Amino acid sequence: MLKFKIVLLFVIVLLSANSYLSSQNKSEYKIVCVAFYNLENLFDTIIDPDTSKILQEEFTPKGKNAWTGEHYWEKIGNMAKVISEIGTDVTPDGVTVLGVSEIENISVLEDLVKDPAIKDRNYKIVHYDSPDKRGIDVGLLYQEKYFTVKSSRSVELVMDDPDFKTRDQLLVSGILDGEEINFIVNHWPSKRGGEKRTMPKRIAAADLGKHIIDSLSGINPNTKTILMGDLNDNPFSVSVKKHLNTVGNEQDLVEGTLFNPMETFEKKGIGTSAYRDVWSVIDQIILTPNLIGEDKSTFKFHKASIFNKKYLIQKNGKYANYPFRTYSFGIYKGGYSDHFPVLIYLIKEK
Repeated sequence: MLKFKIVLLFVIVLLSANSYLSSQNKSEYKIVCVAFYNLENLFDTIIDPDTSKILQEEFTPKGKNAWTGEHYWEKIGNMAKVISEIGTDVTPDGVTVLGVSEIENISVLEDLVKDPAIKDRNYKIVHYDSPDKRGIDVGLLYQEKYFTVKSSRSVELVMDDPDFKTRDQLLVSGILDGEEINFIVNHWPSKRGGEKRTMPKRIAAADLGKHIIDSLSGINPNTKTILMGDLNDNPFSVSVKKHLNTVGNEQDLVEGTLFNPMETFEKKGIGTSAYRDVWSVIDQIILTPNLIGEDKSTFKFHKASIFNKKYLIQKNGKYANYPFRTYSFGIYKGGYSDHFPVLIYLIKEK
């Protein structure tokens, strides 16, 4: 009995000491969540003669999908629900900067940020119309109390084919808690028509993104840049690995390379989108090397994640365990998106 009491006392003293040391060594950090979400066909119901024939035939009340106001507002609510929860397990303010794709115009984003689920965050919008044939764009939402936009522009991807039209790359530069930072939002050309045949388009998109990053670094070597988007290629594709020049291990970073934390998920078979029972991480967030390191006096990468909550997953049927979509083969399902959001956390000492 005496031995037991001595051992118990020793354990209590040891735990108290460890607790004290932990409290002494523990640093307080500012935390920022940056995310990307493909909103999958967030279209309004209005027939716009300037939009593509696809939109007019499919995403209008009398179109193929019978895209009604009821469906539209349910979609807005679904997207806002997801956005409201991204990052809140780490920071109560949720996502500070959010890149989005597959949106029709600025109006749908204005409706989105007014939804009750996220209205109090007062998200501001950066958006430009793209020349994409389907009429879809990319955009950026941000909480103005943390991020101040200094400039933005839409960079067109041009190829030799005069009929080629795709989404522009959105460059937004600003100040995040006193630090200069750039965000590049992407939605690279799809694999429609075959992966091999369409690969040159995604390589061209990668080259454009790398050129933008290198140009920004040439102007200011200290500027930090985050490229994010639906790349329609996985982290080990030649477009990402070779042309963006990415690495998945922090120790492998050298001049000219970029850090891609999404490689880890691809290796583990954890994806953001599924096709023919194969998961891929085509939604990615990629960082310049100066966002990596142990010195937390300025913002540094902390960790990456895929937001794949259970309610975002199809529960039954042929596509059980796939992302729960708004439509499936033309049938309205009232789901969310065929992509999961991806996110990273940046931290720095207070």
